[in-house]
Amino acid sequence: MRCGEGWMEEKHDGSLEAPMDLRVWVRLLSCAMRIEKRLRRNFAEQFDTTLPRFDVMASLDRYPDGQTMGDLSRALLVSNGNVTSIVRQLEAQKLVETNVDPNDRRSAIVTLTPEGKTLFKRMARDHQGWVRDAMKDFPREKQQQLYDLLADLKVSIGRS
Repeated sequence: MRCGEGWMEEKHDGSLEAPMDLRVWVRLLSCAMRIEKRLRRNFAEQFDTTLPRFDVMASLDRYPDGQTMGDLSRALLVSNGNVTSIVRQLEAQKLVETNVDPNDRRSAIVTLTPEGKTLFKRMARDHQGWVRDAMKDFPREKQQQLYDLLADLKVSIGRS
């Protein structure tokens, strides 16, 4: 079954009369939304957490020395307010900590705690499994083709 066919219709019902650029965008969005919905449900059920919290932890995992709130905001493409709220929730769970930036006393650096690192490793492993499961019926060679095509699209969008 292709994205857009079956249980979740695309906007405009994937109308063949719509311009191709719009149809491609709607198809991409439809596929991404299906996988994201599955990930959100799995994080809630298995870890009692949210996808945005996972995203913050994933970003921090890539930067063992930590990130400022501004760096997190830019990396995740969300507002400072959203990042601050998520970081406060993760702090309450003792999964991250914030410390004053020694180079800029007005700024704080956020890092994963040892507990946060341990939990993130488990979540990342399961996340990878969930994505793999979502893609299991899509052949590896087609995944590579799509990956390459999306790289071309990303470059094209960057020029716009």
